[in-house]
Amino acid sequence: MTRISSLLAPLFAPIGALLLGSVAVAEPLDTKTLTADFIKEQQAKGFTQAETEAFLADAKLNQDVLDAISRPWEAKPWHVYYPIFLTEKRLAAGLKFWNEHEQTIARAAKTYGVDPQVIVAIIGIETFYGGYMGKYPVLDALYTLGFHYPPRADFFRSELGQLQQLIKEEKLPLDELKGSYAGAMGYGQFISSSYRHYAVDFDGDGQRDLLTNPVDAIGSVANYFHEHGWQAGEPVVLPLVNEGTPKAKVWSGERLNLTVADILSPDLSLKKNQDLNASQKAMLVALEQADSAEYWLGLKNFYVITRYNRSPLYAMAVYQFSEQLKHAHDQS
Repeated sequence: MTRISSLLAPLFAPIGALLLGSVAVAEPLDTKTLTADFIKEQQAKGFTQAETEAFLADAKLNQDVLDAISRPWEAKPWHVYYPIFLTEKRLAAGLKFWNEHEQTIARAAKTYGVDPQVIVAIIGIETFYGGYMGKYPVLDALYTLGFHYPPRADFFRSELGQLQQLIKEEKLPLDELKGSYAGAMGYGQFISSSYRHYAVDFDGDGQRDLLTNPVDAIGSVANYFHEHGWQAGEPVVLPLVNEGTPKAKVWSGERLNLTVADILSPDLSLKKNQDLNASQKAMLVALEQADSAEYWLGLKNFYVITRYNRSPLYAMAVYQFSEQLKHAHDQS
């Protein structure tokens, strides 16, 4: 943090990845004025007009990108969404990846204070361990959304500017960069700003390579979670028993403003009794099953996953997959 994974794009998001929503009806953008403004913004960052014009010269409008962003996977109900990601095939691939990179994953977990199964789960959900990193030229994706997608144009133009800085800093081949429809790249599907701010050179070879180097990708995913406040060993999300109408509002992407005490009630209680700080920040998560709603208590770590991709469905898929991975890895 999407495909947002190539199915998903961490607009954190990363995310990083966030829930993009469908295309809204809006007035067409004035691309000529926006281009002139973009060039001025890049000049303020140290690029000449000629450099930015050359950067934009090969950018093309891609209708497939606009079509893809209009039908995000997170718009599906949970009972349709989770079978896409929680599969035996992905679990087997995750265990293979974990075994192949056992020492690197353990070092990243220790260095950044992030549970190892979460690192492995993110890379598996995002790109099936490098198997599906996206088919869209990153330049075209960000140009298309920045200049032809009114609902999020400002955000994607900013990411386009970040891309120009990124390719200069990391000496990336612009004409070869491919990723998700939202412009996310590499094993962990980092957007340009997340790549610049959270990528690490975890193997010490002098380059932060998230495109072909799984070691750097593992360290970078761990660093992303560390920088967003992950608490190793702490609970992520807890199942609830619902016997009435919840009094608390279901979380919809805002900053955490409720506490555990605000959410729990005689009609909405923990499925398993356990000691829990009632004053800690939390969220109420609702998952749409085929015939009912399922409620969960999301804690700080769950919120951190949503900094990678803002959909609670995405965060729950990551959590449940991470638990599957941990159980299988512990048994192997």
